[in-house]
Amino acid sequence: MAASIALLALCAFSPLGNLLLYPLEARFPPWDASRGAPDGIIVLGGPIDADVSAARNTPVVRGAADRVFAAAILARRYPAVRIVFTGGSADLISSDAREADHAGQLLESLGIAKERLLMERSSRNTYENAEFTKAMVAPKPTERWLLVTSAYHMPRSVGLFRRAGFVVEPYPVDWRTRGREDLLEFTNIAADGLSKTDIGVREWIGLFVYRLTGRIDELLPGPAKD
Repeated sequence: MAASIALLALCAFSPLGNLLLYPLEARFPPWDASRGAPDGIIVLGGPIDADVSAARNTPVVRGAADRVFAAAILARRYPAVRIVFTGGSADLISSDAREADHAGQLLESLGIAKERLLMERSSRNTYENAEFTKAMVAPKPTERWLLVTSAYHMPRSVGLFRRAGFVVEPYPVDWRTRGREDLLEFTNIAADGLSKTDIGVREWIGLFVYRLTGRIDELLPGPAKD
């Protein structure tokens, strides 16, 4: 019992969560807009609770809302590009609720024309996000596609898209740490520490599992080598 309490306190109040998240969030720099407009934008699912949205008949955003905000901002900045939202349902038990259906409503309400939106609604995880999105858009070798997802999730996402043969340019958002100054930062808000630790552990486990199963080519994918 004492060991369990000590471990809980470590996860809740220590910098453990920041230590797990920082190397993930620092892996890719902010996107460089100097190269000009991209040909398309891919937004990974995660922000919207599909089941609650279906029950309430309105999009319900749970977390990582920056992904949706970034899509709207980029769509306004580059009015000719296509926007793909990829996300179905991660439920183990079959559900008719699909995140992409409600994401489409939300993106349209933010001013993005329906004809610019492509909704990929069958994927259940990031691996399928990459595979199904590539099949949907059939990217040409000369095209440039942005990948919008949380900064901590970007290494695994980029690795999976590369493995699928879909070259993307990372557009990280939704940072959970300020940077190196958080590496020794304790917190007195247990929920914050537990949330960061949970996210960090889950992401590192995902990287290890995908590397062991050959779905990514390196443990911690980074920027493309020129």
